[in-house]
Amino acid sequence: MGRDKGYPPKKVDYFKRMNKMLDECEKILIIGIENVTSAMLQATRMALRGKAYMLLGKNTMMKKVLSIRKESGNPRDVDLYNQLVLNKLINGNVGLLFTNADLREIKAVLDKERIQAPARQGAVSPVDVIVPAGNTGLEPTKTAFFQALNINTKIQKGTVEILKDVQILTKGLKVGSSEAALLQMLNIKPFFYSIVIENIYDKGSIYGSWVLEVTDEVLAEKASAAVTNLTAVSLALGITNKASLPHVVINAFKNILSVSIATDYDFDSFDGKKLKEAVLKGPVAPAPGKPAAGAAPAKEEKAAAPAKEESDGEMGFGLFD
Repeated sequence: MGRDKGYPPKKVDYFKRMNKMLDECEKILIIGIENVTSAMLQATRMALRGKAYMLLGKNTMMKKVLSIRKESGNPRDVDLYNQLVLNKLINGNVGLLFTNADLREIKAVLDKERIQAPARQGAVSPVDVIVPAGNTGLEPTKTAFFQALNINTKIQKGTVEILKDVQILTKGLKVGSSEAALLQMLNIKPFFYSIVIENIYDKGSIYGSWVLEVTDEVLAEKASAAVTNLTAVSLALGITNKASLPHVVINAFKNILSVSIATDYDFDSFDGKKLKEAVLKGPVAPAPGKPAAGAAPAKEEKAAAPAKEESDGEMGFGLFD
């Protein structure tokens, strides 16, 4: 680095390792390691071996390396400092993950390594937590916890039974003492913690981990919806473009065919005369009394209707008189 003098050996080694990763890897993931144990970090490091390198440590040390590299004037180093330091992406309990591998593969490894944890008082709930209806197995003396949380219960066979599902924790809100105690008594561990990708730096661009969840099917669906909306707007405004042109042509053809049907004019293109005749003729229905192909012949007893028609004629009026 050229500025190792005055730093302890551990910091010098840290700076060298981080510089090596910055020189060799194009993609940098800013990862959140809140509530992640050292055992999980070690297991993740082993799973990522050969694919990515995880760098943890104090944020000030990471920022120092980026600050020193920025002074070289290299466009990438200047951009890295601006994106990661000035935009405060290196903030809180985070680490850096350097890689040149497919980011979806990296995310799959991170998602696989996770732990289940109880809800502790004062912690922020990452998800909505619902306690299901049913028998809890708790003795009647525990009903006070349910009453404090406005949960309807009844005593069934000497134990407390919850009458209906109830949401006890809300995502983004802190866990209270009563909620934590009740979930512990019910032996419910509602939280799962893992290493989380907070931001991704890739060739000068910063984006969130949600991009890695976008599949080809999702892109095709979004593109189809966009084309549909564009076509609808174009047709409504009378603007002809690549999206609306097929519909404009079809509508124009329908108009020409309508004029031909309403007049004696037959246009020669696209077998216009045959089209006109087909429209005027309408759908072809099977002849009355003619059995469909494969149908059994009608019995002779059902052919007695003409006798009734003669009776009507003898009365001196027709059917619609």
